[in-house]
Amino acid sequence: MPNTPVYIVAIAGSVHRPSRSRALAEALAAATLNRVDARLETFDLIDIGPGLGAAFTREQLSAEARRAVEAVEQADAVIAVSPVYKGSYTGLFKHLIDFITPATLLNKPVIIGATGGGQRHGLVVEHQLRPLFGFFSALTVPTSVYASDSEFTNGYPSDALLLERIELASAQLAALVLGRHRAQPPPQRARLAGTAA
Repeated sequence: MPNTPVYIVAIAGSVHRPSRSRALAEALAAATLNRVDARLETFDLIDIGPGLGAAFTREQLSAEARRAVEAVEQADAVIAVSPVYKGSYTGLFKHLIDFITPATLLNKPVIIGATGGGQRHGLVVEHQLRPLFGFFSALTVPTSVYASDSEFTNGYPSDALLLERIELASAQLAALVLGRHRAQPPPQRARLAGTAA
């Protein structure tokens, strides 16, 4: 383990406040921080949205939006939660992902989660978010977390089964993060000319 804490970035994909997506991301982050010595930074699309949505190129991003993109790229692990909108993650959430350099997500541990009005949206996490991060070869944890409105009390996750999934997903993220730091890849040796492959 390194002497400095690992860096975890949480992205809440809602453009409303208060936000159940933000509350779910915070619950996942808190459960992870109980297991890993980490520095957490959370970005809410309601704060960076105007400077994100108006940009067609990375150079056009506002300072706040660019900071969020760079944070995801530099993070040791990511917690990504989006509200469900018309059967998928929000367009602004996808717009943020579109600016990320693909190689920076390679083998990066990620928790994927979503919030929606009812259980019929539950498979959005598996059918939309997991393939999205799979394209980047990120290491999404086996347990995805979907939360419907009825599983919150006063804006916070409260359903017993939801809380169990939060704990399970955070434990899986912690295991990936700790394992990744313990098993740093060996330096590659340059192949000498004339030697056997």
